[in-house]
Amino acid sequence: MQHNRPQRILVVDDDICIRHLSSEALIAEGYRVDTAENGEEGWHALKSGSESYDLLITDNSMPKLSGVDLIRKMRSASMELPVILASGTVPLHTESLDLAAVLPKPFFPAALVQIVQKILQPDLSRIFPDRNPLPTPI
Repeated sequence: MQHNRPQRILVVDDDICIRHLSSEALIAEGYRVDTAENGEEGWHALKSGSESYDLLITDNSMPKLSGVDLIRKMRSASMELPVILASGTVPLHTESLDLAAVLPKPFFPAALVQIVQKILQPDLSRIFPDRNPLPTPI
């Protein structure tokens, strides 16, 4: 991970509102964000630029290729970048996926940013160790 450039994140979600809100919140924090509207598009983005992504954020239930299948393809191709599974349908057995975090939907954009910062900037958690995660909307 290079710190002399903005960290680059791929957001994969079939819901345009979630893609937009997530990417806008992350861009506001200085991250470079690419988006894909399904797992297949996400896979093509990862294959063409896997070395340049620092984090993948993906939904699970999507057309063409689910988030879990996208993660499995990525891991089979030895792509080791961290993954946040942000989904309303989280599978029961995620241990084999080697996820950095699971973020249940619906979520506040600020909660997403906080999790991303903990993953990509772990030194911040030492500076603010008592920060509590933000609640999820009801």
